[in-house]
Amino acid sequence: MGDVALIIKAMPESPEVNREEIKKEIRAKLPRVQDIQEEPIGFGLVALKIVVVVPDAEGQTDAAEAALNSISGIERAEIIGSTLV
Repeated sequence: MGDVALIIKAMPESPEVNREEIKKEIRAKLPRVQDIQEEPIGFGLVALKIVVVVPDAEGQTDAAEAALNSISGIERAEIIGSTLV
């Protein structure tokens, strides 16, 4: 088995959340984060696009998504793309 690169879009709860603190917590919960980019949505709201590598095993993608959804300040996180690495 190999690895899977996931692209996950995380929407913050509000424009006032501290994105740098959220990024630190993301890197702590998902140690194989490759990149985090900010994507302006509108009205001051900025989404985070996260690229993370997980093992190609059952339940790993759901676990990564659940880890992000558990972070304070993130309203929701969803996988928007994936590819084998």
